[in-house]
Amino acid sequence: MSTTKQKEAAKKNIAKAREVQSERAHGAKIPRQTRGLSTAQEDRLPDKDFAFPKERKEPLTDARHVRNAVARFDQVEGVTDSERDKAWKRIRAAAKRFDVDVSESDWRDLYKGDKKAAKAPASRAAKPSASKAPAAKTPAAKAPAAKTPAAKASAAKTPAAKAAKR
Repeated sequence: MSTTKQKEAAKKNIAKAREVQSERAHGAKIPRQTRGLSTAQEDRLPDKDFAFPKERKEPLTDARHVRNAVARFDQVEGVTDSERDKAWKRIRAAAKRFDVDVSESDWRDLYKGDKKAAKAPASRAAKPSASKAPAAKTPAAKAPAAKTPAAKASAAKTPAAKAAKR
């Protein structure tokens, strides 16, 4: 689920994209987005061009990479909170440089609308406790109901059953 701030930022980014598209349609020579970085290009980047320079994760070379870094910020593993703080500052600076709207002021705000956090308490509540005995399963509950002669006779009187006999 996205938050209201995220939705507002997305609307602003879409409006900017439409504006650029319109300018292109009216003859403006605005370059299109690149395909991304090749491995060789990424290897040549200096450490300062990454959100996490020690790990060389999340390059911040253009607007698309900045948006991707924000979207995947929680997926980076093996980093401390202080490293995340520094990375968030780099992402915010790159977002400002490439004119990308980031509504959250702190990276911890990204987790406020997290689906995983919302599901965690519910999954714990759904687990049966060890003190309660499991409900007994009866074979009759799973077996289909046997048709009685009266039920068979009433089924034979339906129009569909009569049509099937013909």
